[in-house]
Amino acid sequence: MPCGQQESGGSAAPGRYVVGVDVGSTVVKCHVYDWAAAVRGSSCRKVESLYPRPGWVELDPEVLWSQFVGVIKEAVQAAGLHMRQIAGLGISTQRATFITWHKRTGKPFHNFISWQDLRSAELVNSWNKSLLLKVIHVIFTVLHFLTGNDRYLAPSFLTFSTQQTSMKLSWVFKNIHEAEEAARKNNCCFGTVDTWLLYRLTKGSVYATDYSNASATGVFEPFTKCWNPNLCNLLSIPMSIYPPVKDTSFNFGSADSEIFGVPIPIMAVVADQQSAMFGECCFHPGDVKLTMGTGGFWNVNTGEHLFASRRGLYPLIGWKIGEEVVYLTEGCMSDIGTAIRWAQDINLFTNVDETEKMARSIVDSQGVCFVPGFQISVNDPYLCASFMGLKPSTTRNHLVRAILESVAFRNKQLYDIIVKTVRLPLQTIRADGGVSNNSFVMQMTSDLINKKIEKPANADMSSLGAAFLAGLASGFWTDKEQLKKLRRIEAVFEPQKDSEEYKPAMGIWLQAMKRSLHW
Repeated sequence: MPCGQQESGGSAAPGRYVVGVDVGSTVVKCHVYDWAAAVRGSSCRKVESLYPRPGWVELDPEVLWSQFVGVIKEAVQAAGLHMRQIAGLGISTQRATFITWHKRTGKPFHNFISWQDLRSAELVNSWNKSLLLKVIHVIFTVLHFLTGNDRYLAPSFLTFSTQQTSMKLSWVFKNIHEAEEAARKNNCCFGTVDTWLLYRLTKGSVYATDYSNASATGVFEPFTKCWNPNLCNLLSIPMSIYPPVKDTSFNFGSADSEIFGVPIPIMAVVADQQSAMFGECCFHPGDVKLTMGTGGFWNVNTGEHLFASRRGLYPLIGWKIGEEVVYLTEGCMSDIGTAIRWAQDINLFTNVDETEKMARSIVDSQGVCFVPGFQISVNDPYLCASFMGLKPSTTRNHLVRAILESVAFRNKQLYDIIVKTVRLPLQTIRADGGVSNNSFVMQMTSDLINKKIEKPANADMSSLGAAFLAGLASGFWTDKEQLKKLRRIEAVFEPQKDSEEYKPAMGIWLQAMKRSLHW
């Protein structure tokens, strides 16, 4: 459904409903679900990113708050419902985007600093080359060798990246005097998007986050399930700024009645990728989720086992519900949906639905390669986006195909890393996100990895996952077995070509990527 429009699933039946909101990097979406997990009403609004300086990416907290409240009101209205019919609200949010504010006044010290922001690039580069980090690697390598404890493995590979919250927080306390002064007086609050929304929804009475969001900051230690004091000491970040960490499916209190007219129970907050994993019903070890939205994410359910960071993969807490803690291993790539939207902005195509037809209208990209500005096996914040191999005969179709091929090639790279690193038999692969609607990308990915990929009928899995978690906490749904029965598969992509046929094209693309490093 295009942003700014609403749709109703028909006349409202009596009963109760759950609301799932997904505060993403490009849009804020809200869906109202009935007991069968059918969408009864929807709304979405575009997220307007701010770029105050080259490489900086911010969000205005007041604008985001207004959009969040607006989509909930619009979706409930579109469903023909009253707010009192809502059994619970589940909130899924983009991860590692954060804000700091004054504890007493509630006034932010700065805009949200996005996970895409590169202001800490020099700091990251300096730390990753530092003698101190090399010493840390040696110490923890020895500790891991002597004890065999995987807890010591992650620090032995520790490298910083611009996507992590830690370095940007360090930047805040080095560059924003008001935040640093408030932190010294124990008056500074830190929050990712979920924490800020909870704080605003409850008019300051609830200050908390959940395990999935905390684990995605890079400041939270998934082994001990605590904020990491050693890392904070290393980066001079005060420990007093962090919120308490609660279960993912949990009664966080109710939204103040002045906001929606009635107090709506807030029954789940969850990070977007973990929420999509839950929405896809990837509940068992070895289940795999591939999300292709603004960024791309491969997640593997590793059950009770926590794999330490290796080869560009990193551990996360998927969700915590009571005594159950589910861990994930994740690999990511940025600039998937971003690159496609950029291509549309420069008029390579009019409608995103055209891209599949454009790519299939030619045999290959004629040697044209597109390198998006992402990194995973290399930690290079200076990797530059580029087109290579352009010729006088190059057309828009070749450029579009090169962009789509780059997504599939990166999927292949990450999948291969996962197979080599995660010591689990991989089960079903389920895809979601806006780019999963592109069957060219889906089929090429299936061919390259030689695996079947399922695509759900509803690609908005983060909203559904948040609703599922809220529904479990409120008793709207009883258990995960019931949720599995509500899944609807729209398409299954099975390998049609031998992956060897793609080797020459992927080889050229890998050369292009190497030439884009250290720009």
